[in-house]
Amino acid sequence: MSSELISTRKEDRIGFITLNRPEAMNTFVPEFAKQLDAALWAMEHDDEVMVVVVNAAGKHFCTGISLDQFNNKTHREYRKLLYGIDAFYRTLAKMKKTTIASVQGFALANGAGLAFGCDLTVAAESATFGTTAINVGLICLGPAAPMSKIIGRKKLLEMVLTGDMISAADAENLGLVNKVVADEELEAATLKLAKKLAAKSPIALRIGKEGLNRLLDGSYQQNLDGMDDLFAALCATEDAEEGARAFLEKRPPQWKEQ
Repeated sequence: MSSELISTRKEDRIGFITLNRPEAMNTFVPEFAKQLDAALWAMEHDDEVMVVVVNAAGKHFCTGISLDQFNNKTHREYRKLLYGIDAFYRTLAKMKKTTIASVQGFALANGAGLAFGCDLTVAAESATFGTTAINVGLICLGPAAPMSKIIGRKKLLEMVLTGDMISAADAENLGLVNKVVADEELEAATLKLAKKLAAKSPIALRIGKEGLNRLLDGSYQQNLDGMDDLFAALCATEDAEEGARAFLEKRPPQWKEQ
């Protein structure tokens, strides 16, 4: 899919979704959000794609919802607007494929939410993150959803209620970012991580993500039972047997299952 707002491509089992509104710092408007959500689902349903990278054209990753959207609407109209714009949060949470955000420049408000909502996040050293909506009389409750699964209550409250911006290094220290690299290495570092994941067994990667996500809910005993059930299901697959056999035979595995 290609358009003026979102572009996509595939390479070596990796799908790339590029935010393509650089003249507006990749801010969200309804059509942009619609195309982003459609691109995510298209990658999810593409058997040729194992890992999805979300990156951005221009100097900045994304600076949130375009402020011209907050004007003269009813409560019902705002609800419809926000459900559409925030669809990507729900989609990312449902996706079985691993997602990686590749972030440069500002990742603010919904842009920060998009970066944190992906499974993994690689950031350039100069990247800046912030849940800044409160500074214009709004509030970053959408971004707070993925953040609440990553950082503690006090830091979550501090970031959302103050609207302060933090560096990529600070975001990494909080666990909001996996890896910080030199600006000129961002694309290469993201691709290296994506290729590492794409080389794994597709079914093991998918079941692993499902299991780790389940650990966020349920009791300790329920989690243990659920993990054993998932692991047993994986062990019964051709890929599991192939992986063990290839290791013993000292050769690269040939993955078959999706």
